[in-house]
Amino acid sequence: MHRSHVRSACLAATALLTALCAAPGPAEARELPDTYVVSREPGVLPEGITIARDGTMYVSSDGTGALYRGHIGDPALRPFPARGLEDRPSSLGVHTDRRGRVHSVGGATLTVHDRHGRLLATRTAADGPLGAPDLNDLVVTKDAVYVTDWANPVIHRAVIRNGTLGPLEPWLDIRGAFPQFPARYWLLNGIVANEDGTALLVASNGTEAVWRIGTADKAVEQLDLGEASFGPDGMVLRGRTLYAVLNYGAPHGVYIAELDDDLRTGTVTHRITGKNFDLPTTLARHGCRLYVVNSQLDQPPGRPPYTVTAVDDPTCATP
Repeated sequence: MHRSHVRSACLAATALLTALCAAPGPAEARELPDTYVVSREPGVLPEGITIARDGTMYVSSDGTGALYRGHIGDPALRPFPARGLEDRPSSLGVHTDRRGRVHSVGGATLTVHDRHGRLLATRTAADGPLGAPDLNDLVVTKDAVYVTDWANPVIHRAVIRNGTLGPLEPWLDIRGAFPQFPARYWLLNGIVANEDGTALLVASNGTEAVWRIGTADKAVEQLDLGEASFGPDGMVLRGRTLYAVLNYGAPHGVYIAELDDDLRTGTVTHRITGKNFDLPTTLARHGCRLYVVNSQLDQPPGRPPYTVTAVDDPTCATP
C-alpha cells in the first residue's frame, strides 16, 4: 500500500450477524452490502482495511491519517475516535489482532489502539539507509509485529513479550536478496505471515515480485508464481491461499494464488478485474467475501464518496 504520486515518480473489521460472519454461504453473503462508504468528506483517500472476527471493519486514510470504523452489515463507516493520530498526516496499513486491538502505521509510527480508540502504544521507526521511514503495511504474528518501509528496503520488527510490544527496530535489509537492484526502487508494500509466524511474504512494487522470508533465519527467496511480473500492493494469506491486489503493471483487481505448503511456489487461479474498482490498494477477507479498498490515489484528492467494494470469494465454491 502506498501513495500514488510516489508510484508515478518511480515509474512514471446480533445473532444473525454472528451467523453470517461465522460461515456465510453465497446466498447469505449476497444479503450484505456490495458497497461501503468510508467517507463523503473531500480528500480522505482510503488505503488500508482490516475486518475483525465480529465483522467490525476499519479503514485507514492516506489523505488525512484518520481511521474509520463500521460493520460488514452496515454500508456506512464513521470516524473511529483513535487518539494520538493528530500529528500523523497519513495512515496506511491497518490490522487487528486476536484481541481486537487495532494496529496501524503511517509515516514513521506504529500505533496500537483498543476498540474504544484509546491509545495503547506508539512505536517509532528509525531512519533507514535511504533516509526517513515511510511505513507502509504490517502483519501481527503471535510474537511480533513486522512492518514494511516504502522509502527504505527495510523490514522493521517489534517483538511481543507477555502481551507487551517492544521497540520498533530494523530487522532485515532486503537488498541482499537482489543486490544489483537499485535500493531506492524496492518499494516494499503488503506483508503477510503464515499461521505460525515462521514465514513472511512481502510484496515489492519495484521488483514486481513477492519475496518469502523465513523469520528464524531471515532467508529470502522470490515466490515463484510462474508469472513474468507479480508485484502486488496489499495481500491476505489464508492457509495456502494468497489474495493480492494488483494495481500496477496488470489490470486492476484481485488475484488469487494457491501456494505450496512451504509458500515457495504457487499458481494464480483467479483474477477478479473489471468490478468498477477505483485504483484498489488492498483487501480484507471475511466469510466468503473479499472487501477491496477503492483508493482513488491515482487522482488525488479523488472524488467523494470514498468506498470499499465487496465481491464474492471464488475459492468458497471450491471443495
